[in-house]
Amino acid sequence: MADMTAGPLLCPIADRSQVGEARRRVADLAGRSGLDDVPRDRLALIVNELGSNLIKHGGGGDLIARALAEGRAVELLALDKGVGMPSVDRCFEDGYSTAGSAGTGLGAVRRLASLVDVYSRPGGTAIVAEVTAPEPPSSSPAGWQVGAVCLPKGGEDACGDAWSTSAESRERLAVLVVDGLGHGAGAADAADMAVRHFAPQPSRTPGVHLAILHEALRSTRGAAAAVACIDRRSRTVTFAGVGNVTGAIVTPAASRQLVSMSGTLGHVAHRIREFTYAWSDDAVLVMHSDGLSGRWDLERYPGLIGRHPSLVAGVLFRDYHRDRDDVTVVAARVRPS
Repeated sequence: MADMTAGPLLCPIADRSQVGEARRRVADLAGRSGLDDVPRDRLALIVNELGSNLIKHGGGGDLIARALAEGRAVELLALDKGVGMPSVDRCFEDGYSTAGSAGTGLGAVRRLASLVDVYSRPGGTAIVAEVTAPEPPSSSPAGWQVGAVCLPKGGEDACGDAWSTSAESRERLAVLVVDGLGHGAGAADAADMAVRHFAPQPSRTPGVHLAILHEALRSTRGAAAAVACIDRRSRTVTFAGVGNVTGAIVTPAASRQLVSMSGTLGHVAHRIREFTYAWSDDAVLVMHSDGLSGRWDLERYPGLIGRHPSLVAGVLFRDYHRDRDDVTVVAARVRPS
């Protein structure tokens, strides 16, 4: 399953005029992604409420939209660096407001969206909401939740990063993150080529995946990439990486960094090595390109590990992305009961 569709969109929101522009861009994203049966009225109202909330309570922020084609949904991620919500539950009650407004916005989001999750603390709030078509299939692989932010460098139309996931069963999930060399169309071509050749099968270990991608990318400018396979039966994660795509396994008790080797797939990859790590069902797998600083630490965000993976990816993007590069952050975990 590849989560690559038209978009995604980054909509900076600093004033009310940008909320209207975000509504138009998100509606266009849904249309270009073939999601014509996603209710446009609900989508517009939620964009309006999240955008207005960014201005009123966050002093401005970013609205990120991506189409979940297989889930027949549009995901909206609102990120700000404001003072945070004094009480998340109360902020979703109709009539409650800290800005002197009617206090119906977030309550409307909860009623209109098929999924809403929030992470808020002093220093910022992140809200994820999904608007789905009638009776859609799951937007994540069976048994798993996956969230991601994948955006081009500022000023570029094409993103040189890409990612994909595939659930071989409810017990096994494979995740690919790829970073095409450089920026722009050439980097995007390399990343797209890698995604097209990523076909998880039980017999393909992460090292085998990278060896296949190494041959497939010889006609491109090359890429850094990593593949992680989570196996709940063996309670392990097998990981192989070449270049500057990295990752970590984070649990409530500890964080374990994953090891990538030097090189560039498609050009020079002298050693492709697999490493095996312990996995538990309370863990989150985080993988990212070097558009995200490696200095992040989820211990700075109490409770975030238990929220939707899109909030994990969104908060890390908000606080640690590098403006000079494409950026991809993917977070995956076992779907809660």
